[in-house]
Amino acid sequence: METLAPLVDRFGRPHDYLRVSLTDRCGFRCRYCMPDEGVEWTPQDQLMTTDEILHLCRLFVRLGIKRIRLTGGEPTLRRDYMDIVHELSGLVPVQITTNGTTLVRDALALADAGLAGVNVSCDSLQRDRFADITQRDALPEVMAGIAAAQSAGLMVKVNAVVIRGFNDDEVGDFVRFAVERGIEVRFIEFMPFLGNNWKADSVVPAREIRESAHRAAALTPLPGTPSDVATDFAVEGSRAVVGFISSVTESFCSGCNRIRLTAEGKVKTCLFLPPRTSLRDLLRQGADESDIVQSIRDDLSTKWEGHPSMKSWTQRDNLSMVQIGG
Repeated sequence: METLAPLVDRFGRPHDYLRVSLTDRCGFRCRYCMPDEGVEWTPQDQLMTTDEILHLCRLFVRLGIKRIRLTGGEPTLRRDYMDIVHELSGLVPVQITTNGTTLVRDALALADAGLAGVNVSCDSLQRDRFADITQRDALPEVMAGIAAAQSAGLMVKVNAVVIRGFNDDEVGDFVRFAVERGIEVRFIEFMPFLGNNWKADSVVPAREIRESAHRAAALTPLPGTPSDVATDFAVEGSRAVVGFISSVTESFCSGCNRIRLTAEGKVKTCLFLPPRTSLRDLLRQGADESDIVQSIRDDLSTKWEGHPSMKSWTQRDNLSMVQIGG
């Protein structure tokens, strides 16, 4: 496979991590991810096809991408998602972010397909709260899915968005859950996106979340890299790890190495910037590879050095999280 010059933005940041949304559809309706109403799913013919996804991912690998994460919506809702995992895992390590409801069915097949790991979104360990935020009574399915993924030998991380007055009293419970399962739990600050009713006073700063976690267990800092979004800690006396993602209060933009493709095939260089070029359209128009590569580089050249302030986020015409793909 012929390699191409790697993707580096105007601030000298190399980009070697690609996140690909397979669909904007999801069986959950999490309040921080999706507007309460008015969501229109992307028509099927506007989503990238299997061949388009594989073609673009192979091109990105030639451009220096070293790992790929498949997201949604809920990526496992695509009938071809297992085929995509199988094909891409032969190129670079592949992981998925999922709500976990299909893992009992699919975990073994995913391991056989070469999947490196799963991140399971789970914001409460209390069944009524879980149903309230997701609008689906599915916590037992998710717990069973996590267990199935572990049994299949997959690396498992749990992502929990912490919202003041909703689940901020469960930080200690999640730490104990991580210890019990021997997995990593990542706590994420509540971010503003279209239609998620974000308010500044709903944000629990990562510093405060860390203090709650420290009260539940003894934590030891782990080494990281400049591109890490989480500050990770080992839970002493266990295999568990807890991480803190300060996406609102402490910018991690200086080491950002991520580039995204929406389910429609549009390049997105930052969670908080609008989508750029539709690579799907370029493919369907028969564009030369050199033109597609140049479009990717041009889009990356517009990436900001850092994201705007919280107030600016809420004023921007951004997409909902389910449309972005996380």
